[in-house]
Amino acid sequence: MSFRQAVLATPDVATCYKTGLTALGTYSSKISVSNTSILNGSVDIDTCTSGLYPNENRWDYAFAYDGEVFFIEIHSAKSGEVRTVIKKFNWLKDWLTNKAPEINKLKSRNRSPFYWIQSNSYSIPITSPQYRIVAKTGIKPMLNSSHKCNFIFVQM
Repeated sequence: MSFRQAVLATPDVATCYKTGLTALGTYSSKISVSNTSILNGSVDIDTCTSGLYPNENRWDYAFAYDGEVFFIEIHSAKSGEVRTVIKKFNWLKDWLTNKAPEINKLKSRNRSPFYWIQSNSYSIPITSPQYRIVAKTGIKPMLNSSHKCNFIFVQM
């Protein structure tokens, strides 16, 4: 099943599929890929599900690249925000299991499928307990001066 078909098979987001990285809006500039022709689409999970889960800490985005789905949270990167991002991550895992199983089947198995990209400056030292907590959950923090996540994948 393609990413587009998986999105269409997921009632919570069925009307939210976008080509390329367009679902990320202005945040699409935070993602860099080596080959844009193998971007398989994107979804703004947060906006699409806000009416269904208004009081939840919802994850932001999903996009597919070369048949693998990645989940991106663009959020302030401060030690005090770790707990919020973990709540969002837990919501996403539950949502994927219970509401979006077809999308869940496509998540990347070759590299980390979950990324936290800073929305602006960052203040979570990699030696801090907060950084270790995030890393232990399975979220890959992308905390760097470029505020960007580079998906430079070698084509097999």
